[in-house]
Amino acid sequence: PSFPYVFKVIKDYYPPQKDTTREQIKGKYLLVKQHDRVGRMADTQEYSEVAFPRARFDDELIAEIEKFAPSQLEISDRDGDGQLEVIVKHVYIERRMIPLNIYLQEAFDLGLAEPAAKTQIERAVIEYGNAIKDLVAANIFPGDMLWKNFGITRHGKVVFYDYDEIEYITDCKFRKVPIARNEEEEMSGEVWYSVGPKDVFPETFGPFLLGNDAVREVFMKHHGDLLDAAFWQSHQARIQAGHVYDVFPYERHKRFAVMHAEAHAE
Repeated sequence: PSFPYVFKVIKDYYPPQKDTTREQIKGKYLLVKQHDRVGRMADTQEYSEVAFPRARFDDELIAEIEKFAPSQLEISDRDGDGQLEVIVKHVYIERRMIPLNIYLQEAFDLGLAEPAAKTQIERAVIEYGNAIKDLVAANIFPGDMLWKNFGITRHGKVVFYDYDEIEYITDCKFRKVPIARNEEEEMSGEVWYSVGPKDVFPETFGPFLLGNDAVREVFMKHHGDLLDAAFWQSHQARIQAGHVYDVFPYERHKRFAVMHAEAHAE
C-alpha cells in the first residue's frame, strides 16, 4: 500500500460467462498501448520476472494468486541471499488512483446536505461522462462502464483503467432494446430478444450506473445522451466516414492559443 502504483496480474483462467482468455486480455492491453489514449486511459508498463520481498505479501494474497494465476507465481531464493522472494512472471504496473466508486462513496458519507459533497459528486459524474465521450471520439468503447473501472488522478481527472472488455466503437453494434410484443415478454425476467456477441444496448446502462438519485440528476443533465443508441451510432458513422475529432487531454483554457488570445486581449 505504500507504493504509488497498482500491480495487475492477469488470471490464468476465467469463468465461462466472462468469455475471454488470458491471451485475449493481453491483446487488449497491447491495443491500448498502441492507441491514442486521449488522456483518458491509464498508461501501463509491462514487466516480466518482477521480484518482491516475500515479507511484502500477506498469506491471503499469496493464496489468491496461487488460486487464480498459479502460472505467474514463483516463490524462491533465486539470488541465493537467504531471503525468499515472490517472483511475478508477468505484470502490468499503473500509477495508483482513487477508484471512482470510492470517490463517490466518500461524498455520500459526507452527506448530500454538505456543499462539498454535492460539488464532489457533480465534478466526478461530469468528468466520468467527459471521459467516456473522449474515448468514443478516439474510437474506443470501454465495455464495462461501471464506476469502479474508472479512477480519479492526483490532478482530479477521470481516467479509465480496466481494459478486459475494451472494443473499437466500429466493431460494436449499438442497438435499442426491442419493444416487447406481448405481456409475457414485457414481464420476463430474462432477455427474450436475440443478442449478438458485439451487441450493445446503451439504454440498459442506467440501472447499473444511476442507482443514486444525486448521481442520476447530474448524469442525466450532462450526459443523458450516453443512454441513447443514436449517440453511439452517430459517432460510429462519423469514424467509419473518416472524420477524426481533435481531443485535447487538458482543459480548453490551458491551450496556448486561448492563453495567447487572452493575453493580447488584456
